[in-house]
Amino acid sequence: MKRRQLIHYGGISILTALGLTGAKTTLAQSSRTSVTITYLGHTCFLFAGNGLRVLVNPFRPIGCTAKYPSPKVPADLVLISSFLLDEGAVEEVAGNPRIITKSGDYKIKNIRFQGITTPHDKEGGRRFGNNIVWGWNQGGVRILHLGGAAAPIGVEEKILMGRPDVLLIPVGGGAKSYNPQEAKQAIDVLNPRVVIPTQYRTSAADENACDLVGVDEFLKLASGMGIKRLNTNKISIRPSDLPAEGTLIRVLRYS
Repeated sequence: MKRRQLIHYGGISILTALGLTGAKTTLAQSSRTSVTITYLGHTCFLFAGNGLRVLVNPFRPIGCTAKYPSPKVPADLVLISSFLLDEGAVEEVAGNPRIITKSGDYKIKNIRFQGITTPHDKEGGRRFGNNIVWGWNQGGVRILHLGGAAAPIGVEEKILMGRPDVLLIPVGGGAKSYNPQEAKQAIDVLNPRVVIPTQYRTSAADENACDLVGVDEFLKLASGMGIKRLNTNKISIRPSDLPAEGTLIRVLRYS
């Protein structure tokens, strides 16, 4: 059996800085000032930059993720938002990366990661427990991955989350995450520079076992923003790509 290192310590500090230094010489110099984001389906993404590959929310192909390829990609670090099968299937992870499953502050490869606990449903977590929102700075870009957020963002949570450069936010609704209207409200609160929608129905879903809506319902509400559908599941973002004002929306194609 493969030995995995799960990290189980934490303790959130509002004053924690999400800075970074350093990079592996095995990656291109440009990765120090950019982050490459690869969409693997649902809320699962791979982030590469500063010599680190960060995989967030590997899933088991079932229900809304039934026809996605298994997210068995090389990673140095895995961040888990919950242990639900659609975002906490650690058995789907390749190799022997570090795996973080609890909220708190962590420093890995000179990058600081912050996990913030929020409810995973609209009943204070009574149905599906808690969700972990992950924030960090990679390639000079402040990333905030909301995981399966379902509750409105309060004042304290907003302070902890700050203003992200790139916000990954669920938009498909269902019992465990934001619907399009709730996602739009959260975007208004956080005021991100770039939004990447997650957790919505695609053709990969089992038609009889998925309660999500498609991304188009969210895009209708965000019609005043700069929306672009990409014909790829990958995007590289440099600090210089970020808009000085307003919010851009980038919809990645899964493959």
